[in-house]
Amino acid sequence: MQGPRPVVLSGPSGAGKSTLLKKLLKDYENIFGFSVSHTTRQPRPGEVNGKDYHFVTREEMQKEIDAGEFIEHAEFSGNMYGTSKGAVQAVQAQNQICILDIDIQGVKNIKRTDLNPIYISVQPPSIGILEKRLRDRKTETEESLLKRLTAARVDLELSKEPGLFDLVIINDDLEKAYSELKEVLLEEIKKTQESRKS
Repeated sequence: MQGPRPVVLSGPSGAGKSTLLKKLLKDYENIFGFSVSHTTRQPRPGEVNGKDYHFVTREEMQKEIDAGEFIEHAEFSGNMYGTSKGAVQAVQAQNQICILDIDIQGVKNIKRTDLNPIYISVQPPSIGILEKRLRDRKTETEESLLKRLTAARVDLELSKEPGLFDLVIINDDLEKAYSELKEVLLEEIKKTQESRKS
């Protein structure tokens, strides 16, 4: 895969990945690109097909997975999610740093590929704070909230594996978390900026 090194961003739902990403994309407008994931879940209000996700049927997705078209895929809360090779290549082809927002299962799958990304984990200060953040969103049923919290506990436990991540950010202070994130990406950002000048 040609182009800048991708960035794998992992961490439980509610840890603050989306908030950090929004800041990054605002500050470095054309430097980063999002690989658009595939999912078999239903779109939420306001989500756009091809922009937020590629919304596909289980049959379509399974066919592409079997054909080896996916870097990683996982099942979560009864729905399939995954990242296709094409989605990452589309971003790299525009000379952008591809951001992959991926769960811990996916991180382990990507370790087996030749993608060579920068691995970053964003974590909440505690499960209690995570639960409060998820409740404040008011997008979860009690059942899906409990599923997410269970998944988060597993995620945090598995992410302790030595060498799995290049950086672990504990997101209790957004500005501090953001500056840690920027710092680890700075070299790649500079390279991308430089290669555009040439």
